[in-house]
Amino acid sequence: MDQYARTELLFGKAAMEKLHRSRIAVFGIGGVGGYAVEALARSGVGTLDLIDADRVSLTNLNRQIIATRQTIGTYKVDAAQARIREIDPSIQVHAFRCFFMPDTAEQFDFAQYDYVIDAIDTVTGKVEIVRRAKALGVPVISAMGAGNKLDPTAFRVADIYETKVCPLARVMRYELRRLGIDSLKVVYSEEKPLCPQGSVAAEEAQPGRRAVPGSNAFVPAAAGLILAGEVVRDIIRP
Repeated sequence: MDQYARTELLFGKAAMEKLHRSRIAVFGIGGVGGYAVEALARSGVGTLDLIDADRVSLTNLNRQIIATRQTIGTYKVDAAQARIREIDPSIQVHAFRCFFMPDTAEQFDFAQYDYVIDAIDTVTGKVEIVRRAKALGVPVISAMGAGNKLDPTAFRVADIYETKVCPLARVMRYELRRLGIDSLKVVYSEEKPLCPQGSVAAEEAQPGRRAVPGSNAFVPAAAGLILAGEVVRDIIRP
């Protein structure tokens, strides 16, 4: 029996074939992006491009599906690729050990993607992903802030200009409006961010990124699964 038989009962054969033909890029394979990749692979997406420069660290174990004691020290894209191979070896995976920013963006031909997921942290990188996808008419969905949150039920799917509460969404609205981009599908939380307590995981801090937020096992996972669900539904929609 085909491993996607149970999914096909809901989507239908034509939709499954469409997913198998799809190529999706996921920028950021962390707490949010890792779960999005997991769900896309288990949904039968045929080709996945994974973009992230980070390695798995000890402090990722609390929330990232690719993080285990065995994968600590490996590149996140490599860990995700190995995991996908165990789920379905027929999925084509292109792994890029790259910190996406405007100065590295030329490495990627957005025209080849059927959908783009933005799950990175930096505003400059996020805006560049959206700008390039929009310029080519490629569907794109962007994750807003999932750090310093405790309520996985507070996530919503909306246009960026309809969001509220989320500080990252506020900044993104400003930047996108400045560029004349009038819409962007996002997953965001209406929960007010909490103030982190205790020490900062300095080993996760990288130049250009926000301060490292507090996190947990269930909020980033919820955001990532919502992202994947939106992508899959958009792709198979007649």
